[in-house]
Amino acid sequence: MFNNYGQSYQEQRMQQLMEQKQMKDFMRMYSNLVGRCFDDCVSDFTSNKLSEKELSCTNRCTLKNMKLNERVGQRFAEETMPGENPPSLPPNFDTASFPKLQNDLYLRAARGEKTERAPVWCMRQAGRYLPEFRAIRVEHDFFRVCRTPELATEVTIQPLRRYAGLLDAAIIFSDILVVPQAMGMQVEMVPGKGPHFPDPLRDPHDVSRLVDLEEGFSVDKELDYVYKAITNTRHALQGQVPLLGFAGAPWTLMAYMIEGGGSKTFALAKTWLFKHPEAARQLLSRIADVVAVYLVGQVRAGAQALQLFESWAGELGPADFAQFSLPYLSRIAAFVKQKAPHVPLTVFAKGAHYALEQLALSPFDVISLDWTIDPREARRRVDEACAGLSKKVVLQGNLDPTLLFGSPDVIRKRTEEMCRAFGSAHIANLGHGMMPTHDPEHLRVFLESVHAASKTS
Repeated sequence: MFNNYGQSYQEQRMQQLMEQKQMKDFMRMYSNLVGRCFDDCVSDFTSNKLSEKELSCTNRCTLKNMKLNERVGQRFAEETMPGENPPSLPPNFDTASFPKLQNDLYLRAARGEKTERAPVWCMRQAGRYLPEFRAIRVEHDFFRVCRTPELATEVTIQPLRRYAGLLDAAIIFSDILVVPQAMGMQVEMVPGKGPHFPDPLRDPHDVSRLVDLEEGFSVDKELDYVYKAITNTRHALQGQVPLLGFAGAPWTLMAYMIEGGGSKTFALAKTWLFKHPEAARQLLSRIADVVAVYLVGQVRAGAQALQLFESWAGELGPADFAQFSLPYLSRIAAFVKQKAPHVPLTVFAKGAHYALEQLALSPFDVISLDWTIDPREARRRVDEACAGLSKKVVLQGNLDPTLLFGSPDVIRKRTEEMCRAFGSAHIANLGHGMMPTHDPEHLRVFLESVHAASKTS
């Protein structure tokens, strides 16, 4: 299933559900696909009231050239208790050899080498904006997808299948909050709300609940499902593009663990920094140790590049970033570079423009920028910081994700401006992740525009 880029998981799964008369599950996937109420879809199927557009969509995604609505109506009436998903192609967890890489544009750019154009990929390029992802989520909750290597593989390659030839990297489908889970915390993904910690760390005494210092604790054992997903995905990609691994950075993870989810003020997490600074440093240190081992494990599993997400960096001022974020970012990067010096390492410290110089002098190879800084200014400051050194820092970014809500002409124009601002050496990306309400075809416009605007003679 996962090696077939011509047919999606959604198409194959709906076909299987039809053949097995599991029509309730079929209808859930279909209603998600067309964005309509489950009960209305059932009624229309059984009474042959589907619109021409919906029939076209259904035929394209499932059984072409058949009177599908009649078969669905008949089989829905014959519905039996749905069973477990049938097994797909067996997963491949062999790390001894992988398919030969065909497109190394991203890796060359991340190492500072000259490329014929800017490589492009997008944060959250696999996710809720894709109807094929939503179809999987009908049957599986978020963390089940993360914890099931075959599902994580399928979701990872969905954008590669949809945007064939346009993306220059894949990023493994997972979540930064698998690290707090590995350390013993419960994390739920609540629809419409996001991550939720039922029992957050409210004061330093609560840290005793974490298990990372207990005898027998193993990062690799706790997060082996991510490693398996990475290995399986490397094989499924068949060398089309490199595969990126990632993790959340200590300050961002600590903020989630204390706040219990997202926050507008981060008052609880910042209280730790200013009221319990030593306890905060100890917790940050423990998280850093887990993340460092986790990233190296991803490389062993097959990740060809890594990105560290300090998503809440901008919630800290310069002095606090220098004390409670930067040392742990640098510590992780140094550990990874010692164990895997050949693997490009990117840092995304969203909102921390004041720290560009410090990040440039850290062990990271690539700095990813959000959309609120001019790439020309970033390039100048980074180059000045590294003047006299042999180090060449690559920049990544940084189109405002909300521009994808604009018209195709606006997207093309602003993407061209972004590419010109970066100049010749950069990795094209958004300034943050894809949003659930983005039109997938508008991402295609962005990707095509990068290809056209960044070519070098």
